Amino acid sequence: MTQVSMTVNGKSASGTVEGRTLLSQFLRDQLGLTGTHVGCDTSQCGACVVHVNGEAVKACTMLALEADGAEVGTIEGQANADGSLNVIQQAFQDHHGLQCGFCTPGMVMSAAALLKDNPTPTEAEIRDYLEGNICRCTGYHNIVKAIMAASGQDVSGIAAE
Repeated sequence: MTQVSMTVNGKSASGTVEGRTLLSQFLRDQLGLTGTHVGCDTSQCGACVVHVNGEAVKACTMLALEADGAEVGTIEGQANADGSLNVIQQAFQDHHGLQCGFCTPGMVMSAAALLKDNPTPTEAEIRDYLEGNICRCTGYHNIVKAIMAASGQDVSGIAAE
């Protein structure tokens, strides 16, 4: 067992982990941050996307030990300081970018990473960026629309699929 410490959503967090403990397990099981979903355990679905030192990573394929000393951001840390939805979360709500909600945390975290690097992505760039995130309910149209809206772009010209 090894002690790990990291900053999660701006707060210090630590725990004892086995060498094989995944970051997703640590976040969910030890820290109680269950917004990081685990869908496939093989890095295929993207439901477990978190930010580590500002980069989007799939927490089901990263060891907790690898995040020792890191700044980790989860979906629980995305809301505004007053608890209201941030611009991306609000856009997902406004544009019906979610249905069952299972993929939503990973989609929001991926969208945040994309918009940090590319503040006004095209529809094609958004679709390309989300290639590692699977949604079985929405068909992605409204997710793409929500991300474009969150970037401040006009979404009236996005055709339905």
